[in-house]
Amino acid sequence: MPRKRPEELRSHRWFGVEDLRAFGHRSRMLQAGYSESDFRGKPVIGIINTWSELSPCHFHFRTRAEEVKRGVWQAGGFPVELPAHPVTEQYQKPTSMLYRNLLAMETEELARSHPCDGLVLLGGCDKTPPGLMMGAISSGLPCIFVPAGPMLRGNWRGKTLGSGSDVWKYHAELRAGNITQEQWKDMEGGIARSFGTCMTAGTAATMMLAVEALGFTLPGASSIPAADSAHPRMATESGKRIVEMVWEDLTPQAIITEGSVDNAVTTTMAFGGSTNAIPHLIAMARRAGVMLDLERFDRLSARVPLLANLRPNAGEKLMEDFFYAGGARAFMKRISAYLDLSAKTVTGKTVGETIATAEIFDETVILPLDKPLQAEGGLAVLKGSLAPNGAVIKTSASEQRLLQHTGPAVVFEDYADLKKRLDDPDLDVTADSVLVLKQAGPQGGPGMPEWGMLPLPQKLLKQGVRDMVRISDARMSGTSYGTCVLHVAPESHVGGPLAFVKDGDLIRLDVANRRLDLLVDEEEMARRRAAWTPPKRRYARGWTSLYLDNVTQADEGCDLRFLEGTLPTPEPDIY
Repeated sequence: MPRKRPEELRSHRWFGVEDLRAFGHRSRMLQAGYSESDFRGKPVIGIINTWSELSPCHFHFRTRAEEVKRGVWQAGGFPVELPAHPVTEQYQKPTSMLYRNLLAMETEELARSHPCDGLVLLGGCDKTPPGLMMGAISSGLPCIFVPAGPMLRGNWRGKTLGSGSDVWKYHAELRAGNITQEQWKDMEGGIARSFGTCMTAGTAATMMLAVEALGFTLPGASSIPAADSAHPRMATESGKRIVEMVWEDLTPQAIITEGSVDNAVTTTMAFGGSTNAIPHLIAMARRAGVMLDLERFDRLSARVPLLANLRPNAGEKLMEDFFYAGGARAFMKRISAYLDLSAKTVTGKTVGETIATAEIFDETVILPLDKPLQAEGGLAVLKGSLAPNGAVIKTSASEQRLLQHTGPAVVFEDYADLKKRLDDPDLDVTADSVLVLKQAGPQGGPGMPEWGMLPLPQKLLKQGVRDMVRISDARMSGTSYGTCVLHVAPESHVGGPLAFVKDGDLIRLDVANRRLDLLVDEEEMARRRAAWTPPKRRYARGWTSLYLDNVTQADEGCDLRFLEGTLPTPEPDIY
């Protein structure tokens, strides 16, 4: 492969020419204490760091950035750390999803406006992998992803706890009166025991694995626990590799193909990954010019078995167990018959080459092909009169008896309405009802919050009910479970059919036939549409106003329209 010459580096325009501006650029580097030999004629590597003191998933990124720098220096590059929006899952309200596109825009502009030749992307918490990747893909610079890795297993009173999944489980038991407030409080100190992302097969684990399957991490990187000593070694090796990628001009456009996108989707489906992967992967693929859609997700999910025996899909196993069982490489080797093994990765090798020597050490975690959790992947796409443009359901985390169900709607106009009325003893609801939440989509939330795992009415919990059909235009946490139909498109806020559902309307869920239907005749629906008034706009300025003006619907990836596509952006003038 032809290698770049130093004068072909992008950063040469800043540091390598002899003019007034380059004089200023070099002098400022000298001001910072660097010698000219440190940076001139060497690949400048931008380390995009989403570290924050309000992002416990990323607490270790201050250290990991230094370990990446060590690798860059060793390989003959010049590392520069660039802080980026952390998109904190735990603390940002109304939802971190509102800020994924802000991170994508920031990543692209940090890369484009600075003298960067390549990028190392430090992320892991749910929205940071797609946000970083969307921006890096659009920047067109060589890039490598360093995943945060999962935290250690939770532990409470001798029980193994999984983040998110056991929060929902035990909160239901608290509301049902089966555990005490003191026990619930005691659990707080045991459920998150180290830095790193959720250790269940939630959105963070799903997206880190998807980025690896797409070809953008070192082999096996996505499954290394954050606190394992292999993690800093991986960070340093990533720093070394990105320098070589710059010399090789190995850009995202050389890695992302329809085959690599299908690999990411297929791996996610076989993993039983989060429903959130669907809009994220659609947005990432479309930044590279691959028109991924819901139908393709469903086709790929239908052909691959679910083989990761992890919560919230099943049992007690967590991401630490997945790593010990062989991790991402072993898992991808297990499903290799369903992958495009010729797809290229950041190593310069193909997927087939990177997984060739992988071994599985525990088949109770990475299941055999003939003993899957279920014969199809974990997610299904639905369409019908209630979701003309699609909706999604995580079948692997649902009660199978509810996957074909017809029941009367109990409607909540927004989350405030749900919170106010859900536990009213007089609420007209039974285990056969279908709970419906409106105003929770990309515009209605705003930002499509993770409200889709609607809590069950307290009176039903006390009767022993632990699942029922729930429908919304919201997302749900990847650590969640239950028969929850999500991402209904078009959303209620823009006048999708969900906006017109009333109490008592019959709704039919038929997953086998991929249908979601509101059993109301068209004449009545026409009357309801004519009487409907769009909700008033709540945001008149700032980021949220810009977001609302440009965000696409869930089935389109929830990107901003002016960020989509592959039209080139000129390099900045330097005068």
